[in-house]
Amino acid sequence: MLYMQVPAHVEYERATSVDHALALLSRPDTRVLAGGHSLIPMMKLRLAQPEMLVDINGLAELSSIKLDAGQLRIGALARHADLLDSALAGRHFPIFHDAERVVADPIVRLWGTVGGSLCQADPSEDLSAAFAATHATAVIRGQDGDREVPIREFHLGPYQTVIAQGELLAEVRVPVAGPAKGGSGSAYEKVARRVGDWSVAAAGAVLRLDGKPGGNTVIAQAGIGLTAVGAEHFVAAEAEEYLRGRAPDDESFAAAGRIAAEHCHPVADQRGPEDYKRHLVAELTARALRRAAGRAALAAGRAGRKK
Repeated sequence: MLYMQVPAHVEYERATSVDHALALLSRPDTRVLAGGHSLIPMMKLRLAQPEMLVDINGLAELSSIKLDAGQLRIGALARHADLLDSALAGRHFPIFHDAERVVADPIVRLWGTVGGSLCQADPSEDLSAAFAATHATAVIRGQDGDREVPIREFHLGPYQTVIAQGELLAEVRVPVAGPAKGGSGSAYEKVARRVGDWSVAAAGAVLRLDGKPGGNTVIAQAGIGLTAVGAEHFVAAEAEEYLRGRAPDDESFAAAGRIAAEHCHPVADQRGPEDYKRHLVAELTARALRRAAGRAALAAGRAGRKK
């Protein structure tokens, strides 16, 4: 009801270390407080009524963005603004900058976290599709150590993840492949009713091309993530499979868009009917693939000039 805008009673603890946070999270009915942009509104509406909030905002070791052992490692506590401002992330994966530019507004991006977005598991959340397209891995920490889960297996369904009681998402690792003969590129495309709103539909694409100067270029690897359209684990797997070995041209990209649209499961709601959302999936997927291919070509050109 509209009058119920005050959260139920809740205990509050500020974690002083990751181990302290894990010990607190082992208690029944606890929730992590990071950015709080999803959790606090849900608590005000009594849709979430945890007994304890564990504030992890002081855990600086969970907020880094760095390159290590061929992986881009993004701490779960990194703010959206941190990822958007990271030249390192943008150089290797422009898809993250594309996606972060359309996440909410600057105020939310200053405080909201990468890990919070992934753990909220909202079907309309942008970063889940972006990370799915990059074949990222989630590092989940518990009192017995770390376990790694592919992002494509991290989300069990709307608002559900594989994180168990007493565990914490520590970081996300994105594999950085070596130089590709035809270059590699990524992009994210979104349609929303207004700036900063949840997606009506969105698509992210990552391409790795193989080819030689003056010869045929083909798609060696493709990753496609979809937002807000009921794609299982945010992935357009059938479209990815179709693209492997094909030429990176408009015909291939349009066909991949149609395949992605056929295999997702959008629902009619206040943001639009099902057929409209399928149309957007086809168009946005093709558009993201074209931008990713263009960036791959630029990357290949830069690499050639350095030789």
